[in-house]
Amino acid sequence: MSDLPNCPKCGSKYTYEDGLLYICPECGDEWLKDAMIENGTGEKVIRDANGNPLQDGDTVTVIKGLKVKGSSLTVKVGTKVKNIRLVEGDHDIDCKIDGIGAMKLKSMFVKKV
Repeated sequence: MSDLPNCPKCGSKYTYEDGLLYICPECGDEWLKDAMIENGTGEKVIRDANGNPLQDGDTVTVIKGLKVKGSSLTVKVGTKVKNIRLVEGDHDIDCKIDGIGAMKLKSMFVKKV
């Protein structure tokens, strides 16, 4: 039997590993192996690209240039994002970025300051 986690998006049990990612063949969702790890209490811990646990209100820095869907704007490497909010789903960080506005980010593209 496989001890791979079920897909967090669709619940599929057919996930597989590809390098540092888990991939769901049914919905196409991808997530880091270390992005969400259950702690001893059973709740999920969301981690940044370096493996540091994130909490609501943290300040993070973007580590990869990210295109903003539906516009010609990009979030540049090194952009500091203050007062993040953690949410469930594929994009697990809600935030506001100066000059762009409200956005959702994946924890794999940020590091804790």
